[in-house]
Amino acid sequence: MQEVIQTYMNEIKDDLIKMRRHLHQNPELSTQEWETSKFVQSKLEEFGIPFENGFAKTGALGIIKGGHQGKTVALRADMDALPIQELNSHDFVSKNENVMHACGHDAHTSMLLSTGYILNKMREHIHGTVLLVFQPAEENSPVGGSQRMLDDGVFDTYPPDVIYGQHVWPNLPAGQMGIRDKEMMGASDRFKIIVKGKGGHASMPHLTNDAVVMTGHLITSLQSIVSRNLDPLEASVVTIGKINGGYGHNVIADKVELEGTIRTYNPEIRERLKERFHTITNQVVQAFDGEVEIEYLEGYPATINTPEWAEVARESATKMLGDDAVPQVNPSLAGEDFSRFLHKYPGAFIWLGTQIEDKENQAPLHDPNFKLNEKALPHGSAFLAQVAIDTLNKLRSDYDEQ
Repeated sequence: MQEVIQTYMNEIKDDLIKMRRHLHQNPELSTQEWETSKFVQSKLEEFGIPFENGFAKTGALGIIKGGHQGKTVALRADMDALPIQELNSHDFVSKNENVMHACGHDAHTSMLLSTGYILNKMREHIHGTVLLVFQPAEENSPVGGSQRMLDDGVFDTYPPDVIYGQHVWPNLPAGQMGIRDKEMMGASDRFKIIVKGKGGHASMPHLTNDAVVMTGHLITSLQSIVSRNLDPLEASVVTIGKINGGYGHNVIADKVELEGTIRTYNPEIRERLKERFHTITNQVVQAFDGEVEIEYLEGYPATINTPEWAEVARESATKMLGDDAVPQVNPSLAGEDFSRFLHKYPGAFIWLGTQIEDKENQAPLHDPNFKLNEKALPHGSAFLAQVAIDTLNKLRSDYDEQ
């Protein structure tokens, strides 16, 4: 089967790179992926793959029915870009100002299209149905696009028995994949705090209530949640990413705004951290006779793989790339909208190694200098085809045993 997959992979390989570069040059922000969606649909038509569209406005669902009866597996790719001005100098940089595929979603979409080409050519070998899920708005946390696709009935006709997602990963070299049995990525909540005091002249602090002083105590106190209120063996992070306040060097501020994020894996830790966050924020500001407004947005839940299907993915990767293709990796506290699919259906999320050959100059995800190793993209497409077939075969075997 690997040889058949590789044969069709060789047929589509050049087009895979062309598709990725076209999408990279023409990125679109979350909920605005209209041209990207049209491109996806045109390629599905070209490959002879039936599809449905309109899920979460720009989402699409390719449907490949195998030549034999069986279960259903879904493969998902996200399509949106980030509000970042690209700083690379290659000949396919973004044409759209302040919009860039700095998280590799151009590669995800192109790989899934190529996988669709391969699997459609192999229909007679497939026992069941493969769904190609092209999702918008993954970067639009906390709303996202996966739940909106679910709400719009993307799986009403063909509910998947298993679902897989894949993400380019610059920390792993090309030819390797990151696959974990359980925790893969973190829950990503966000918050905004407005601390209110009483402003005035810097020389007369006794007539004021300094919002900057309150904020300084608050920032320090919030960091104590992780170090003193939570199990040190459970990963969690509180980050203040933005502070805005004050008017000038000789003015005591009456208001300071803070924005940040909270990352966790364990749902109980997530709830405990949220509780302590609100308690500490309110009590610290009250201690200084100030007022506070809190906006707390629960974002994507943690991305937790199903061990059974993570093992199938590991076996598929080993078939395609060799015994050393799946090293042990630690999870990441970065958020991922695929988690909402995994809350409803069993499956796994996989990292595809895409580190550039000049690894010392590898920029991270969400960086204006982000680049990926295009030699890895055929690996990703072939893997998705292999894991889809292996999963359907396992589902068939499990059913036969029953």
